[in-house]
Amino acid sequence: MLRSLSVVIAVLGWLTAPAAAQESPRGSECLAMANAPPRATPVSLRRTAAKTDEVAITYAGHSTYYIDTPGGVTIATDYNGVYRLDRIPDVVTMNRAHSTHYTLFPDPRIATVLHGWGEDGQPARINRRIGDVLIRNVTTDIRRYYSDDSSAEMIKDGNSIFIFEVAGLCIGHLGHLHHKLDESHFAAIGRLDIVMVPIDGSYTMSLDGVSEITKRLRASVVLPMHRFMTPLSEFMRKIGQQFAIDVRTERTLRISLGTLPGTPTVIILDGV
Repeated sequence: MLRSLSVVIAVLGWLTAPAAAQESPRGSECLAMANAPPRATPVSLRRTAAKTDEVAITYAGHSTYYIDTPGGVTIATDYNGVYRLDRIPDVVTMNRAHSTHYTLFPDPRIATVLHGWGEDGQPARINRRIGDVLIRNVTTDIRRYYSDDSSAEMIKDGNSIFIFEVAGLCIGHLGHLHHKLDESHFAAIGRLDIVMVPIDGSYTMSLDGVSEITKRLRASVVLPMHRFMTPLSEFMRKIGQQFAIDVRTERTLRISLGTLPGTPTVIILDGV
């Protein structure tokens, strides 16, 4: 009898092991959904069961978006202290491309500061649950001189793509991306519903390159940033007619899993 019970427990453990493995980094629903076989959890069932709480995303400027979660956590991306709103964020993420993407002297009232670069040659490894949001990163390389010179020396793991998982949504911020992504990057990112994409076409990477990444990620919502150089019409031409465009007069997008557009849409929020 005891032997039979042990066998049952072992079999149950083996059956549940693959699901646990898909949650690496631990707790990531976006990775689990991206990796799971389609028949395991149909999309229609996932959307029905998902939370309908709204997330507010506000464009502060340059590469800084404020993300306000249903649980009351405020996150500012690529924070440098200049592009800010009328409130102190609880969490800030930074990338060290140049001073418009980080500050070494953040407001001391900010509870959590997450650097997209590591120390002592080690990559940043972020997998933090703060309130109702899971924050994780995927590192990429960065040019040392941050120019459009493709021959410039690259610093390994010097930039981070940050992913924010909240209210059933998978939100990605590509940071100061300097090169194309390979299959390992896409696998580590997982599913994205909303992605913030730099479209300058020079200081980060070519418009052809970033457009290719945008199409591959297949997010429902694309939020352009680094908008100071490339005409929006050129970016839209590059990504193709499968993307709709929605230009808004307000700075804040309020969205939930249930209100994602049915057609992939580039949403332009007010700001610079």
